[in-house]
Amino acid sequence: MTIRHSSSAIAFLQSRSLPMLVQEEIERLIMTGELPVGSHINESELSQRFNTSRGPIREALRALEAAGLVRSEKNRGVFVREIGLEEADEIFELCEALEEIIGRRVALAIKPDTIERLRAMLKDICLAAQTQDVEQYAQLNLQFHKLLLDGAGNKKLTKTYTRLVKELHLFRMGRREFDGNLPTLADEHRNIVEAIASGDPDFAGRVLRQHIADSRAATWVRSQQHCVHGHDDERSRDASAPVQPLTPMDYSVAVRRGITDSRPSPL
Repeated sequence: MTIRHSSSAIAFLQSRSLPMLVQEEIERLIMTGELPVGSHINESELSQRFNTSRGPIREALRALEAAGLVRSEKNRGVFVREIGLEEADEIFELCEALEEIIGRRVALAIKPDTIERLRAMLKDICLAAQTQDVEQYAQLNLQFHKLLLDGAGNKKLTKTYTRLVKELHLFRMGRREFDGNLPTLADEHRNIVEAIASGDPDFAGRVLRQHIADSRAATWVRSQQHCVHGHDDERSRDASAPVQPLTPMDYSVAVRRGITDSRPSPL
């Protein structure tokens, strides 16, 4: 994987260690897709890009492996992790519970300026959905949920949820989970903002939990569609092929399997 050369090296900040700065930059490359899921990470290229020795690069990669974003293979090197469907489903299950907690806490502590920030971000999310800008939507989605997480005011919750959502992001980017579904997801985010703004913790908690439950159900249904059409191996699927829209029958099957409570509908 060839990485475009950066015009300037990372500026060293006295309050931060060089390996930490390198780690943050490599993570940014992974989360934006510049280092795609499954790709080999070239230490030499990163060393040239950041104008540093390989020592800080290797230390940063070890930290990213501990964080669940990369994997190391003996005699082969380091690769961006590929999250499988089974692991993703386990992550979804945990995120459902955590999102409900986040929704309840944020609704109780929300401030007017935070609501305005959420609504401003929602406009950008809707624009990305309208233009089908998947990469932009993915980044805004991360920022949106981080803003909610910050508002929850729980350090342990933040640490646990942040790791899970980053792993889930790898899964979605690797399997193009956002493709063809952006307008529906944008509507769900609009519902979330209004639920938070209501100040009702029970309502906000339910809406956020259902948001994740619906994503989990949609992921399972799409995996079945891929199997039916002989595309269970994502690497063999044409990345340009449109994802088939989900039908009421798809959701009813997911409900029977206990993956989601109900088919998503406007609030």
